[in-house]
Amino acid sequence: MLLLPLIAGGASALGFAPFDLWPLTLAGIAVLVWLMLDARTVRRAALAGWLFGVGQFVVSLGWIATAFTYQAAMPPVMGWVTVVLLSMFLALYPGIAAALARAWPGGRESRSLVFAASWMLTEWLRGHVLSGFAWNPLGAAWLPEGPMALLAAWVGGLGLSGLVILFAGIFVDCLWSWRKRSPGWRRSLSVLLLLPVALALPGPMTRSNAPLTGPLVHIIQPNIGQDAKYDDPAAHVERYLALSRQALGSAPHPQSITIWSESAVLDLVAEDPALRAHLASILAPGDLLLFGGEALLRNADGTPAAATNSLFVLDSHADLLGRYDKSHLVPLGEYVPARPLMTRLGLARLAPGTIDFLPGPGPRTLALPGFPAAGIQICYEVIFPAAIVDEAHRPAWIVNISNDAWFGAWGPPQHLAQARLRAIEEGLPIARATPTGISAIIDAYGRVVASIGPHIMSTLSLRMPPPLPPTLFARFAHWTSFTFGLSLLAAAVALRRRI
Repeated sequence: MLLLPLIAGGASALGFAPFDLWPLTLAGIAVLVWLMLDARTVRRAALAGWLFGVGQFVVSLGWIATAFTYQAAMPPVMGWVTVVLLSMFLALYPGIAAALARAWPGGRESRSLVFAASWMLTEWLRGHVLSGFAWNPLGAAWLPEGPMALLAAWVGGLGLSGLVILFAGIFVDCLWSWRKRSPGWRRSLSVLLLLPVALALPGPMTRSNAPLTGPLVHIIQPNIGQDAKYDDPAAHVERYLALSRQALGSAPHPQSITIWSESAVLDLVAEDPALRAHLASILAPGDLLLFGGEALLRNADGTPAAATNSLFVLDSHADLLGRYDKSHLVPLGEYVPARPLMTRLGLARLAPGTIDFLPGPGPRTLALPGFPAAGIQICYEVIFPAAIVDEAHRPAWIVNISNDAWFGAWGPPQHLAQARLRAIEEGLPIARATPTGISAIIDAYGRVVASIGPHIMSTLSLRMPPPLPPTLFARFAHWTSFTFGLSLLAAAVALRRRI
């Protein structure tokens, strides 16, 4: 019995990128719903949910182990130890969701509804507690089926996760009723048949193939692996410049924006006018270069105190027109919580360097002279729903620079999938630039318009797709998800009273 939820959880993970086998996610969740309903006690339901979570997270987050192969100070085996320990912690959330559903004083149907609502709640908590880790929300499994994924414009990614539980619960109710020879199975089957109908509908937004009329962008992917990142930074910059000249030379003359990845320039560009002039040499008047780098905050004596992981905006005059500092930093990756204690434990070695990155103030829209304003997201900031756009200054598009070179084989497509969810939620196109892939242009419907695959040195030149009017989720953020969750609870209460 202990193996069944583990196996179901592992199978459900195959619904995420890169496999996108969403029926396996539905099937795995259906097994969990059955186990929750069949559990004799709340504790048994919680155990089933926890084991399911362990299976799902170990399989879907296995790419994290790859990061340790680039950390000379740590043995590679620590990668899988970390994956297992992290999965055991994250699995507490589905365990809590299953316990809450089993504790509901109602019948089978109402408990399935409560399970959907409680899963949404615990998934929201997973994205916020201890700085949050919102990677691979259950709703991401709907991305291969565009019409269902478009519902994120209304109820967000959390709502999509609730829908996975809801359909799995209906399927279980159908099987349960049929097994008990209850006439209710016909009703459940008729509701279940709504799934293929829903998959065929156009969704809350009418898809458009409008011409690409946004700014002309050149995305540069130099295919510089994590193992070579620090070998010869100057040579890497020259590769970026050569590819950029190639892209700019092959494009029409209109003003354009060239985008490099996170940490593309390792030298301190804000303190080096000669370097800025060298970078600007590829730009024609009116062109802009957006690239990732670092800025130092210094003590009074000039010694470094902290750094920022930043995106810089450079014009053809070698002037820095703007800067965005990453606000959602990676614990033990970009900073060490309680550094003195972690140093004594030997865990400070997980973060490179002896100083920490400082977080920026949060989502920010950068003005780009001659071009529509852009929202900026660095690396995994893009996985956090309702936290990627400055609501007071809505941008026309989003730039997401990242370094996915240490994400292994599964991490980059999963990262791309979550960027697609954010595009749907906000109704905004996204330009992604990474050093090793997957770089892409995503339209406001979450479709990948063009991309550069993993481990390919190439460039991508295209006009950005147009933005959409603010979606329901863009206007009300998680309140739309919470409203959907409350409606599920209201339905559960109504069913309980009817019974």
